[in-house]
Amino acid sequence: MNLVKDVELKLVSELIKNSRRSDRELARVLGLSQPTVGRMIKKLEKEGVIHDYTMVPDLSKLGIEMIAITLAAFKPPENPEERMKKCVEFVEKHSNVLFLSSGRGTGTERVFITIHKDYSDYAKFIKEVKAEIAEYKIADTFLISYKGDTILRQLSFKTLANYLRKDVS
Repeated sequence: MNLVKDVELKLVSELIKNSRRSDRELARVLGLSQPTVGRMIKKLEKEGVIHDYTMVPDLSKLGIEMIAITLAAFKPPENPEERMKKCVEFVEKHSNVLFLSSGRGTGTERVFITIHKDYSDYAKFIKEVKAEIAEYKIADTFLISYKGDTILRQLSFKTLANYLRKDVS
């Protein structure tokens, strides 16, 4: 695994904070030349460090009432290739799956992070998981409400940008 250089980490941090800035503005902030910043961005894109430019909306203002973090395990018997194929097909059909990963902990092997309009939308999603990926056993779910004033810190990657910068500053 290639680790990025400190100056590249600073550039990534600045892009996370605001990816709409020009190379000229980024160069000024980082104390580099504009062509250097352009070359660094192209290099980081080619290496897969940067693979998307996006913004983070306020989900509640878009009609999203909840985020679900769901932990799942597999029921035996296991067929890893078929299981992976089903997972990929399922995620491709469900655009509300923000994140799906393998892992270990609390007797589980997968974690889903999904968004939902409301609880009935979530319940329908879980029903589809159980029907389409029968090998999954839902172990636990943590539901995060986006209604009212329950959110203490909005989902934002600016926090990540600040975290990355503190290690190189």
